[in-house]
Amino acid sequence: MDITIHSSFLPHDDPDASLAFYRDLLGFEVRNDVGYSGMRWITVGPVGQPGTSIVLHPPAADPGITDDERRTITEMMTKGTYAIITLATPDLDATFERLQAGAEIIQEPTEQPYGVRDCAIRDPAGNLIRINEIR
Repeated sequence: MDITIHSSFLPHDDPDASLAFYRDLLGFEVRNDVGYSGMRWITVGPVGQPGTSIVLHPPAADPGITDDERRTITEMMTKGTYAIITLATPDLDATFERLQAGAEIIQEPTEQPYGVRDCAIRDPAGNLIRINEIR
């Protein structure tokens, strides 16, 4: 079987702030930016890795979601407990240094007891981003 991860979805509540974060701070390239009915879906991804993308989407855009579910999603995003993604870099210290200028820092680079060295930040929508050091 030959299966890869093609895209992952993270919600945003401010498309311009999310675009600036992922493009300007993380250095991802913009692959698509689509608007529909006042909403925006922005696809970004690491330069040189065209097969891997993150789709930044309006939360609760699914018409099957109830108003109560939309409120819950909004509350969870506000607390930073709704979505998470793990990225990786060969130079965690340099990456963290760059991120300090524009990201909400949750955890500085730390050697975890389970064998991973990582840090944690939040994007403008509150999504948790863990960044592992590639060894």
